[in-house]
Amino acid sequence: MPLVDIGANLGHESFHLDLEAVLQRARAHGVRRMVVTGASRQGSIDALALARAHPGTLFATAGVHPHHAIDYDEATELLLRELARSPEVRAIGETGLDYNRNYSPREVQLRVFERQLQLAVELQKPLFLHQRDAHEDFLALLRRYRGRVPGAVVHCFTDTGEALRDYLALDCHIGITGWICDERRGTHLRELVREIPANRLMIETDAPYLLPRTVRPAPAHRRNEPMYLQHICAEIARDRGEPAQVTAAGSRATAEAFFGLQATG
Repeated sequence: MPLVDIGANLGHESFHLDLEAVLQRARAHGVRRMVVTGASRQGSIDALALARAHPGTLFATAGVHPHHAIDYDEATELLLRELARSPEVRAIGETGLDYNRNYSPREVQLRVFERQLQLAVELQKPLFLHQRDAHEDFLALLRRYRGRVPGAVVHCFTDTGEALRDYLALDCHIGITGWICDERRGTHLRELVREIPANRLMIETDAPYLLPRTVRPAPAHRRNEPMYLQHICAEIARDRGEPAQVTAAGSRATAEAFFGLQATG
């Protein structure tokens, strides 16, 4: 049951000492390929370096998360443009809006999000998107550019049914994480995943964040890893009322088409 993890922050410091073991465990659990998220200037550089060091297994995105929008300048944009021209970089992002934390002022987030939307149009790369507590502003800006980019995935979707239907109406893909396993805040997703067409659904861990709370036995640590994608896939399959093999095959084929990965059996 080969899987593709479309969002793993493998450049995170928690993976510095044992990345090879992490990748081995991922392979042992069927996760054949992973897209390493670039969420800052340095993070995007690191994501590309990891992809180059593990050809065919790791791929990358390049972008600036709204938390880091305050650091975005002309030099950052030049860097992202250079990185995104590398064949290992398969999407622009992680970019979007986050009004939950507001680590960067909202007006700055909006400006930087639009700059990266324009970059995706220029380079004809799909978008790897983040949105939290900012749906209306996010949707309004995305609508202006969606028709000019080859694809867009709303990564780590945690929002409402109304938001989901808005994104599907824009022909966006949806990334589902272990948030669906969280009985405190993710139970609504168990209903909503049934509404996502198979050719729009992708799955991800967002490692090292969002360790699925339903993993048993519960690991002593709180670090999430790509190996747990198999568990997330099984949970989503149960909620969709289909065999895990069907969810795995569908999400893998969708990820392969979206990121331009070579199809596997």
